[in-house]
Amino acid sequence: MVSTEPRDPLHGNSIRPFTVGVEEEFVLIDPATGRPSLTNTVVAARAPDAELQLELSQCQIETCTPVCTSIPELHHELRRARLSVTHAAARTGSLPLAVGVPIWGPPRGSMTDTPRYQRMAAHFGELAEQVICGCHVHVCVPDRDVAVQVSNHLRPWLPALLALTANSPITEGADTGYASWRHLLWGRWPSAGPPPYLRSAAEYDDMVTKLVDDGRILDAAMVYWDVRLSSHLPTIEIRISDVPATVEETALLASLVRALVITSVAAVDSGRPSAPVDLAHLRSACRRAARDGLSGSQFRTDTTHFTPMPGSIAHMLTHIRPALEQAGDYEFTRGALAAVLRGGNGAVRQREALRVGGPSQVLKQMARLTTEGCVATEDRQPA
Repeated sequence: MVSTEPRDPLHGNSIRPFTVGVEEEFVLIDPATGRPSLTNTVVAARAPDAELQLELSQCQIETCTPVCTSIPELHHELRRARLSVTHAAARTGSLPLAVGVPIWGPPRGSMTDTPRYQRMAAHFGELAEQVICGCHVHVCVPDRDVAVQVSNHLRPWLPALLALTANSPITEGADTGYASWRHLLWGRWPSAGPPPYLRSAAEYDDMVTKLVDDGRILDAAMVYWDVRLSSHLPTIEIRISDVPATVEETALLASLVRALVITSVAAVDSGRPSAPVDLAHLRSACRRAARDGLSGSQFRTDTTHFTPMPGSIAHMLTHIRPALEQAGDYEFTRGALAAVLRGGNGAVRQREALRVGGPSQVLKQMARLTTEGCVATEDRQPA
């Protein structure tokens, strides 16, 4: 049996236990009308066997996996979580969809009634009305100074991760022209977008303090950078992605992210610096990835020219292959990645459904994909 303990991809010696956990956000809809269902508090109460969190809008809910030591274990927990939220929603007459933005938006004033969210609404006004669903991958990196350097190494890969998981082209029943409309909406928050290039945890903390002091955010939990240090866990959190359409794609994302973190830690330990990609340039590259998705191209910092996005993703796979092989995840990751590039991600599938049958077909397609590949909780976890 392959050991689940990650190893240094360069030197082969055992290193930190790179545990991983995932949060997925879903839109709740009324299956009869396709309109948002403002039932997140009721759904959360109906799922005692699952950790469900309330989100900003009453039509949003979030699942959280336990801390996992391997991608097969995480894959199993993701399946279980999606089934749990689906069963809990069904008890209330609603249905969760894995989409980055709702196909139809909720009525105004649909914010979840918690003190924190109401405070956000009072401070940020219209921004708090948005409904966006992402996927957050946490990987254990206990040393905060190392985690800041890992963030620097991850920055150039953010456009490729966004393009791969784009799953929000349609809102109000129409194509927005963007594979990830969520990324555009998310970017309106004052602290959203790619993280700056930072040199230490002290510099990171100083910047967060300044954001709070000048009123751009209310607290450290509102640091919405695409890569951030968790405010309450010993992890680095990668937040660039739309919630993927299928559980297989979420497991793929987690495998890629964990391997990128492992590879980056090895680079930090070896004293290899990261490329200091200009923040404005990186924002532009992410915006381009949000617009074009898998059909676009990316500026490669190591070659100074644009490469078709599938080529950039293949380059990423090559870059992290030693880490994937040491963890026993390479064959799964390669196969799952090939399937997405061949069959399309959520954005591709939503647009095809819209072309064939309009918004109602999009809703049917995304409802099916949300639980595609999920297994009963009592089934054995994959080998």
